[in-house]
Amino acid sequence: MTPIPLEEPTKKDNEKQFLAEQLMEMSELEEVHSGDDDFKKWKEQQAEPDLIHKRINNINTFHVYENDVYLAGVDEYGKDFQICFDAYNFLEWIDKDQIEYIKEQTIKYIKTK
Repeated sequence: MTPIPLEEPTKKDNEKQFLAEQLMEMSELEEVHSGDDDFKKWKEQQAEPDLIHKRINNINTFHVYENDVYLAGVDEYGKDFQICFDAYNFLEWIDKDQIEYIKEQTIKYIKTK
């Protein structure tokens, strides 16, 4: 009788096992630290924010491709940053009235400086 060789675990199997172990450890940590205020604060900080607020300090690229409008530049931390808008939606919102309003508010701001 010939023995049947056991299959070596694949990389995918190892990754699944690793992730399962990590999830178990995280669950155990939550149980241990469930009453710990510092842990609760840390966990809240790890959550996705409801609103992402970014500032483009220096717009250096404007690009339109298919139905997307791109603005790119440098953010408040000096890192490259790009935002993509749906072109149709962008045109619905940013029309001559909005451009005129932006100009008025910018002139008002400049006069106060």
